[in-house]
Amino acid sequence: MMSDELKVFWGRANEPLARKVCQFLDEDLNRGCLHRKTCVGRVIITDFPDGEVHCKIENNVRGRDVFIIQPTCPPVNQNLMELLIMIDSFRRASAGRITAVIPYFGYARQDRKDAGRVPITAKLVANLISQAGADRILTMDLHSPQIQGFFDIPVDHLYAAPVFHRYFQEMGLQASDIVVVSPDEGSIKRALMHATYLGAPLAVIDKRRHGDNVTQANLIGGPIAGKVALLFDDMISTAKSICGAAEVVHAAGAREIYLAATHGVLCKGAAERLRQSPARKVLITDTIPLTPDRQTPHMEVLSVARLLAEAIKRIHHNESVSHLFETSFA
Repeated sequence: MMSDELKVFWGRANEPLARKVCQFLDEDLNRGCLHRKTCVGRVIITDFPDGEVHCKIENNVRGRDVFIIQPTCPPVNQNLMELLIMIDSFRRASAGRITAVIPYFGYARQDRKDAGRVPITAKLVANLISQAGADRILTMDLHSPQIQGFFDIPVDHLYAAPVFHRYFQEMGLQASDIVVVSPDEGSIKRALMHATYLGAPLAVIDKRRHGDNVTQANLIGGPIAGKVALLFDDMISTAKSICGAAEVVHAAGAREIYLAATHGVLCKGAAERLRQSPARKVLITDTIPLTPDRQTPHMEVLSVARLLAEAIKRIHHNESVSHLFETSFA
């Protein structure tokens, strides 16, 4: 029988986000209570001299509902291995249910065989997490939604869209002033959902490629001239694609350009490309922690902590998670 006590633990991948999530959960937990309680669990993670990871749980978790917050962001292999070891530790400590909260799911782009003799690494990672002992997955803005099907355990897939929508609505932008732009053909579905919620028209950048190089990029739809262009994507990695899209939109006469992406992977050179782009502001969320060298003056980080906290609370109480998106992403 599982205890009704919720405990949240985290690895070393994104401690600031985990602490914010727990702050929201503790606020709900202590509302109307005389004696303060906390959902925060304690786990000590260290490295042996040879680099191997060691995990020691400091709380009794027998029969508890346990949530482990650990995005598999860079360094991907280190954070993934740490997650697997934590899951195994809690399974062997007889936790009642283990939910792996993975705000950013690494290896998501290797989701199919696009050439001969290559792996489907996203499926391999899904197998590893399941075999380690996770009972459930909570993740956000998967690069490929079909990755949910790689797991043989329940997956709750969140979207950061409500966080972005709230930001643009608080700016006071009218639907008649904006246009949502899909930076490429693969992002059309995502852009269409944003456009539908915001009540804005949709434009798509059609790229013609020769190998890895874009030889021509044309705008379809619109109008763009004189509008505030909003470009949405699931992640910014090298920033080449979204910055190239911003250049196309700028050339088409957009009044202002905003780039919004859930995951700021921001590989080497990405910050400089974003700095030189015509975008007025770059919005990302805190699913991945940002070091100063990967930030720019016009970058703003929005938190998904409240969204994750609400989803964790709903999972704990066996309530609907999809209800969170009925007003934006059905």
